[in-house]
Amino acid sequence: MTKAAGLLDKKLAYHGVPWEEAYGYAQAVRVGQTIYVSGQLSHDETGRLVGAAPLDATGRILDASNMELQMRTSYANAAKLLAGFGATLDHVVEETVFVTDMDAAFAVVGAVRKAAYGTDRPACASTIVETPRLALRGQLVEVGFTVVLPADRTAPA
Repeated sequence: MTKAAGLLDKKLAYHGVPWEEAYGYAQAVRVGQTIYVSGQLSHDETGRLVGAAPLDATGRILDASNMELQMRTSYANAAKLLAGFGATLDHVVEETVFVTDMDAAFAVVGAVRKAAYGTDRPACASTIVETPRLALRGQLVEVGFTVVLPADRTAPA
């Protein structure tokens, strides 16, 4: 827990991956009943990219066939963070999905989102954006979230 300029009571969450320290940021920040989740990607507990896409000699992605694996793992990583606040994906009100290949994403995103949220009609706003590159070489997807807890919900510190 930290106080920013004496104004906000923030609760922070981390995965413990190397880039949190290297770049200096939290994976999630809770202020009041709102949780802001940084873009989640497909990594394991050590920070190794799961399902990294093959690259050419210049670092350009050759094949996006691991889009589904990366997307599923990204949602699973978000769920782990939220659990630390006593929240679930059911509390998500908005998500933004960044992908490096829109066609590959569209082929899997519906099924992956429905499975992650456990319903055919996830109750959150969603935006999907194609970008030429994400933070890690071989990364195909990143998903950020805004989460709101019920007013009577108290979550672990």
